[in-house]
Amino acid sequence: MNLTNTITALQALLGERLATAKAVRDHHSRDTGWHAAAMPDAVAFPRTVEEVQEIVRLCVENDVPMVPYGAGSSMEGHTIPARGGITIDTREMNHILEIRPQDGLAVVQSGVTRKQLNTELRATGLMFSVDPGADASLGGMASTRGSGTMAYRYGTMRDNVLALKVVTPDGKLVKTGSRARKSSTGYDLTHLFVGAEGTLGVITELTVRLHPIPEAISSAVCAFPDAASAVETVIEAVQYGVPMARVEFLDAVAVAGVNAYSKTTMKVAPTLMFEFHGTDAWVAEQAQIVAGIAADHGAEDFVWTADAEERAKLWQARHDLYWATKAIRPGSELYTGDICVPISELAGQIEAARADIEDSFLLGQIIGHVGDGNYHAAYIIQPDDPRELAEAERLAERLVERALTVGGTASGEHGIGTGKLKYLRAEHGDAAVDLMKTLKSAIDPKGLMNPGKLGQGG
Repeated sequence: MNLTNTITALQALLGERLATAKAVRDHHSRDTGWHAAAMPDAVAFPRTVEEVQEIVRLCVENDVPMVPYGAGSSMEGHTIPARGGITIDTREMNHILEIRPQDGLAVVQSGVTRKQLNTELRATGLMFSVDPGADASLGGMASTRGSGTMAYRYGTMRDNVLALKVVTPDGKLVKTGSRARKSSTGYDLTHLFVGAEGTLGVITELTVRLHPIPEAISSAVCAFPDAASAVETVIEAVQYGVPMARVEFLDAVAVAGVNAYSKTTMKVAPTLMFEFHGTDAWVAEQAQIVAGIAADHGAEDFVWTADAEERAKLWQARHDLYWATKAIRPGSELYTGDICVPISELAGQIEAARADIEDSFLLGQIIGHVGDGNYHAAYIIQPDDPRELAEAERLAERLVERALTVGGTASGEHGIGTGKLKYLRAEHGDAAVDLMKTLKSAIDPKGLMNPGKLGQGG
């Protein structure tokens, strides 16, 4: 590795947009998870595709590792440069290139964030639906195959990315997909890069699907006597065919944390939060159907509102849950589980996860985008305490083991990173992981693109 030559050449290319200051490097050494930090040797801030191509070419020529970086909001160590090298921060590649309302799509650079895009879309009557909570970059969301609170109705990044431009490790700019809603030509390269976590190239541009902003939106909250009753309500609503836009589960610990942090007044009990989209009449009908199902499962005080300010406060409190949970124990980090299972298995999985927490000395909570079978357990730990870290790891492994036995996955939306790399073979099998390695080696023969992650571990 010839790092000195690389940094010298990048300084000539980028000037002040090649940062070697410790503060900048430290900022790029971690994500929002508990994983140990590792500093890059420098951070590049390209503005054009051509600059990305030259950065990649220089790194490959000098055998220097590189890590693509969006907003840094991931939780599984995806952007941590475990082997040093150059972090490629795309935040200055933040231009919305084209909005085509008639086609329901937008073309953006990879550093554009979801809030930025939706602000620009307000006058068009359209929205970008994928909402992971954090104001993540669209390039990062595609790289981790992110989803969030509205995935049940509108799909994940897998469903909402139509085309990409990617700089591969040979410095070439690869165009995948098209603006057409479907195609049967060639390999599906778009979805090879969606979820590749920056191990196969640097995403520089995305064409994404947009959806109409509904005529009417309402939200509802109701508490339940236990978690099973809440989850059974969701299962029945899904089987009934109610097209809920969002349905979120919070256990009692999560509700207490939200109340304390966001000054809400929800009953401290297992709780469901709903959002319904449609016409005024259809939204009211959806709410009535779900209220009836919830009542059959012992729900209390099904309260729903169409008031925009009340809805915004409710969902902002949900999005602030990460910080609310950390505030329960100041100075703590969250060791997270991100499980997705067939929805018929969800109630038993959540009950078992809650029982594990009750039997442990750690405090933890369970939340979930339960409409699509996705739930998160978060264990509140001091990461420098080996005993707490080991216990959180034990609990998280039990989550994965249970999920895999019923055909579920170790990660519904957070991705693999370094945190879940060890589960890859258990979930996919040797043949599938070996094929991933073959693809990685073919595209990145020197193993320089986000090394130590997908395609090089497991």
